[in-house]
Amino acid sequence: MKGVLITGGTGTFGHAFVPEMLRANVDRIVVLSRDELKQAEMEREFDGQVGTDRLRFYLGDVRDERRLEMALHNISHIVHAAALKRIEKCENDPIEAVRTNVEGTANVLDAARAVSSRRLIFTSTGGAVYGEGDGQELPLREDAPIGPIAPYGQSKFAAEGYLALYERLYGLSSAALRLGNVYGPRQDPLGEAGVIAIFCGLLLAGERPTVYGNGAQTRDYIYVDDVVSAILAAAESAATGPINVGTGRETDVLELVSSLRKLGNVDGFEPEHAPPRIGEVQRISIDPSHAERELRWRSTTGLEEGLRETLDSIG
Repeated sequence: MKGVLITGGTGTFGHAFVPEMLRANVDRIVVLSRDELKQAEMEREFDGQVGTDRLRFYLGDVRDERRLEMALHNISHIVHAAALKRIEKCENDPIEAVRTNVEGTANVLDAARAVSSRRLIFTSTGGAVYGEGDGQELPLREDAPIGPIAPYGQSKFAAEGYLALYERLYGLSSAALRLGNVYGPRQDPLGEAGVIAIFCGLLLAGERPTVYGNGAQTRDYIYVDDVVSAILAAAESAATGPINVGTGRETDVLELVSSLRKLGNVDGFEPEHAPPRIGEVQRISIDPSHAERELRWRSTTGLEEGLRETLDSIG
């Protein structure tokens, strides 16, 4: 790759992605984020390399056309990870979910077309676009029925439609990686983190985790380093359309609690049950076989190993 831009690049993805790009000797790496505090932290982490022609950070929103134009200078590949990710925020403000996840994606696509970028990889969601997996044959393939039950999943699926449109109209090569539930180091247990980072934070604080309903809800948890390797494989490939990036394995909430209790050696880490949340998916896992065929990719990090790395990073 001549040059790569990662939007939303100061989060979990960016911290894992940028070092990989540096090791791969990519000529130009640009990180665009609207989180000023996280950007400052990341710039300190890569002190000595920031501000050179090789690694640059831009503070801005993907809806800001001027910022995008600056960030896309000499960029051949784009990893579009910027999004309103927290499901609760999307439910409370579905219009903002559309503005960030759909309008923002359309803006990135149009900017990419204008500068003739060769390839765009979009981080979509496999945990939310398919909707409820209970009653279906799991893990779900890419041709499974689409039925989001929350604004987050619907906004991501709408954004996928714009990728397909820009490929039809302008020949912009792209792929939508439908990710499982991503976890790993650098997720803030007090911020827009998933359940694993939240539980790790509670474990280390000596507090008990809240489990909604009976705790039998399942997800397909994928470690961030495996996601990065999938992104890199997709960026170098010609594969288009939706591609599941997951493990194909269901893990329920109570299993997470039990695994973390053993890893942290904390007998008192027992769940506190709360009423079920309305509209929550009960079962989901996604079939990664298409990624294995098209990208020669598969996840290599087991859940126990990933949990240990995440817990150690927060501690």
